[in-house]
Amino acid sequence: MPQPKNHHDDHDHHTGDAVDIHFIGNATVLLSYGPLTLLTDPNFLHRGQYAYLGHGLLSRRLTEPALDVHELPRLDAVVLSHLHGDHWDRRARRHLDHTVPILTTPHAARRLRAVHGFHRTAGLRTWKALTLQRDGVQVTVTALPGRHAGQAILRGLLPPVMGSMLEFGPAGGPPRMRLYLSGDTLLYDGLDEITKHFPAADLAVLHLGGTRLPGGFVVTMDAAQGAELARRLDPRLVLPVHYGDYTVMRSPLSAFLAEADRIGLGDRVIHCGHGERAHVPCAPGAAAQVY
Repeated sequence: MPQPKNHHDDHDHHTGDAVDIHFIGNATVLLSYGPLTLLTDPNFLHRGQYAYLGHGLLSRRLTEPALDVHELPRLDAVVLSHLHGDHWDRRARRHLDHTVPILTTPHAARRLRAVHGFHRTAGLRTWKALTLQRDGVQVTVTALPGRHAGQAILRGLLPPVMGSMLEFGPAGGPPRMRLYLSGDTLLYDGLDEITKHFPAADLAVLHLGGTRLPGGFVVTMDAAQGAELARRLDPRLVLPVHYGDYTVMRSPLSAFLAEADRIGLGDRVIHCGHGERAHVPCAPGAAAQVY
């Protein structure tokens, strides 16, 4: 007999009825659902080291990652939004297990296979999906729209980027939790398509920071854009990431929190800072816990 929607008990971590999150820093997040473990956008540079953003652009890291790449648990997959030095850095390239599956854009997949030797890399075109299973649970990862730059001239200089919808649930069964990863996108109308394909996500992980390149070009969402995307997608909960980690990030977390409050979404924000963990039950009425 199916459990009622509000079913929740102390064993949800073990039965796969919650997603556990460890925010390592920047856009690097460990996601665990029962026995399944995923890593997003691996960035393990240390404070003071420089990320290479291509075309001579550098940015210095201001924070220390909460884990070193050598301290990672066994991974079932890496979800990589795009191939940029603050999302896939030289430490990840050298020290990640080269047999781990990587789900990313076709552009990044070609380079990871041919140049970096990560041969189990899948390039997902927008709306394409891939399902991973382990010990009775699964996650289906669907590539979603994303746009790193507003100006056409910049799009040729920046790598293609994808968002992702991660649907966690029992193997072969319906999703118990939908988790949206924005990737390094700006707010644009193409993101409205997401709601036509998926019901509202349980959790939206938003890449913020208002990253500003020379010339004043903004290439990731600032506070106002992030809050507006949350309003449009209407997720149950919101986790802000990708802020305050690099010198090019100009929009602080405090600005996003103020904007979320202003438009009535402040109570949806999970206050999970760098190095902290959050336990997000699948049950809609259950509160997330940060520790």
